[in-house]
Amino acid sequence: MESLVKKLKISSGDKFSFHDYPADYSGDYIKEEAETLLNDLKTKIEVLQSELYAQNKYALLIIFQAMDAAGKDSAIAHTMSGLNPQGCQVYSFKQPSTEELDHDFLWRHYRDLPERGRIGIHNRSHYENVLVCKVHPELVLQQRIPGIDDLKKIDDDFWEDRYDSIRSFEKHLVQNGTTIIKFFLNVSKDEQKKRFLQRIDDPEKNWKFSASDIAEREYWGDYMDAYKKAINATAVDHAPWYIIPADKKWFTRIAISTIMLKALEDLKLNYPVLPKAEKVKLQEAAKELKGEK
Repeated sequence: MESLVKKLKISSGDKFSFHDYPADYSGDYIKEEAETLLNDLKTKIEVLQSELYAQNKYALLIIFQAMDAAGKDSAIAHTMSGLNPQGCQVYSFKQPSTEELDHDFLWRHYRDLPERGRIGIHNRSHYENVLVCKVHPELVLQQRIPGIDDLKKIDDDFWEDRYDSIRSFEKHLVQNGTTIIKFFLNVSKDEQKKRFLQRIDDPEKNWKFSASDIAEREYWGDYMDAYKKAINATAVDHAPWYIIPADKKWFTRIAISTIMLKALEDLKLNYPVLPKAEKVKLQEAAKELKGEK
């Protein structure tokens, strides 16, 4: 487990390059053993989630970012299927609403953070503001930021300020008890094409496909550059990125679950221990219950 986590992790001082993280990587893992291994990981995570909820001291925020058809939805469904819904919440962030555009770009994400004791999953996140907005800077103008009223003003300094805002935001969360895991599901362009065609050919998957998906595919190189810069600018020890190979979904799910398990184990969770006086009250309650007729 340690070796896989270390291999996929980008933190302070590391430099991310797509060349070093092939999308079809699966290491020494075997597909035929994947289901058994995944179920074992989910069982262990389920136990730790119960302790996280009972201890009510930490929160876990899991961020998913990826190109279209990288498998975010299926990864969330398969890796989180064993979690107790009472202690887990999933938010999918789409285009911001009018209300959300009336606030700063971090507002809607702060609003939907997990409470202590819970696991929060953000399907897309505040990183869209340095990814899709960087590829399509005209979206920034919709945010009505004072002084930013022309595309020429959205320069390198503007993006550096955004990276800085994100780093500060995440540092604040970590300092207040939220563990952050950031997943980039790295799908290859060829695999994306294959999955798009499957969505077109399968009537039950037609709803997943949009003509805009093809239009965005034309910006593949721009998106890869935006991801590389964003990851390198925001990968720090307290909020690392994990580059998850996404061409083989079975391995993607194992990698995500392995990293989740390690993050929960690192919190040294346990069930709360009651004070002596409270234990006495428990014994008195048990005695009373047993004495009922």
